[in-house]
Amino acid sequence: MQHQFRTEQGSVEVIVAKQGNVWHLGEHQATVESDGRLRIHLASGASGLATVAKVGDTWWIHFEGHTFCLERIEPGASQSGEEGGLTAPMPGKVIDVLVKVGQAVEAGQTLMVLEAMKMEHRILASTSGHIKGIHFAAGEQVQQGSVLLEIDEDED
Repeated sequence: MQHQFRTEQGSVEVIVAKQGNVWHLGEHQATVESDGRLRIHLASGASGLATVAKVGDTWWIHFEGHTFCLERIEPGASQSGEEGGLTAPMPGKVIDVLVKVGQAVEAGQTLMVLEAMKMEHRILASTSGHIKGIHFAAGEQVQQGSVLLEIDEDED
């Protein structure tokens, strides 16, 4: 079955199929170990163990010292998410708010820092504009999908 995921680099499509105890993930394969971790077999011939956590429709994959975040895109869903809003990718705690309401921001600028799963996650501006609203302060807990900030997009 073909699935579409949103990543930091953009959306990707992966064909996922299971044959016996082997999961086929595009050209790669995975098997579940007795401790719950996945043994990933890359098309290049390399393999390694991965730890995977699923929160809502988001998959967090820790593999070879890297963390990958894949958000499943439901068929027919909007690619842009909530217009002008920036949401929490997973439950966590706001560590720092780096902007103020009315402040001009550039696309890619760090706006807020969250701590989740013992890691820091930077919330970045998806577009240039002005901060319209900040809904959480440093020290507050957030749930996955909570709108953290809002941006009024600059018109070109």
